[in-house]
Amino acid sequence: MEKDIKFEKAMERLEEIVQGLEKGDLSLEDSLKIFEEGIRLSQVCMARLDEAEKKVEILMKEKGKTVLKPFLPEATGDEDKNKRSED
Repeated sequence: MEKDIKFEKAMERLEEIVQGLEKGDLSLEDSLKIFEEGIRLSQVCMARLDEAEKKVEILMKEKGKTVLKPFLPEATGDEDKNKRSED
């Protein structure tokens, strides 16, 4: 069921879970139950974010031309930031 949930709904439910846990009104058993639900939802959200990251493309300028290049997570390091600031 949680794998079919939309990202926004999963995030809303995670917020509800955090609020419920922060109140401290739940029994230990109920706290563990919703904590486990929260972990599963956070894994679903991370998977959705990973999927989105793979789809992102960055516009980059190469030799005066604008070229579409696939987004590469490792290209977000300090070296790449320094290179962009030099352009």
